[in-house]
Amino acid sequence: MPESKGREKRAYTPPAKPAKAKVGNPPWFVPVMLTLMVLGLIWVVTFYITSQRFPIESIGRWNLAAGFGLMMAGFAMTTRWR
Repeated sequence: MPESKGREKRAYTPPAKPAKAKVGNPPWFVPVMLTLMVLGLIWVVTFYITSQRFPIESIGRWNLAAGFGLMMAGFAMTTRWR
């Protein structure tokens, strides 16, 4: 039986895939995000439980703004979480 000829062209080799860019956040991102949300919640709860005397009595109802500001900063960080 006759032998077949070998291939003259090389077999197709697909090009190498480019390295993917690192997707994700630094390791400190999630703990900071969660800490801000929990700290804001604790701030507001403390304000109500202590009859508006703590955490800072001199700023009065602005304690609510401080607590909600902390929580909003944490929630704003969730939009960048990957």
